Amino acid sequence: LNFGVIGYGVLGQATTHLAAALGMNVLIAERKGDPARPGRVAFAQVIQAADVLSIHCPLSAHTEGLIDSTVLSAMKPDAILINTSRGGIVTERDLADALRRGVIAGAAIDTLSVEPPPPDHVLLQPDIPNLIVTPHNAWASRTGRQAAMDQVAKVITAFVAGTVINRVV
Repeated sequence: LNFGVIGYGVLGQATTHLAAALGMNVLIAERKGDPARPGRVAFAQVIQAADVLSIHCPLSAHTEGLIDSTVLSAMKPDAILINTSRGGIVTERDLADALRRGVIAGAAIDTLSVEPPPPDHVLLQPDIPNLIVTPHNAWASRTGRQAAMDQVAKVITAFVAGTVINRVV
């Protein structure tokens, strides 16, 4: 099975190690429109070859709406899309339509473009088949929880000392 990854930062790399450990052939996508660097595969080739396509890139002007009806239509009909990155990277109406029409086999996401989502959110409709939506919970690991508590302790310590850090205006 081909495991395609979009976004090869820390999380993308960790995920590819897991996929490789499961015996999957890892394909690291080059940025859409860029020529493939060594160790990367052209974006369009990854989209067409992936049995599982996993997204790990940040949301930016370049990645917003990256996974749209054109990309979904280029995927294998038995492919699965995983988005644990940011909701705006996937055009949600296009994903809902693709799943309803059987363009791809399924999707698993833990992030939406609007959070918390309204009850009428396009991806929360009961007629969408083969879609798993879970809370975005990267913070839930022991390390993530400890980092959050360490940050809280630093803010409290700084406040008591009369210093302001991490000010949100």
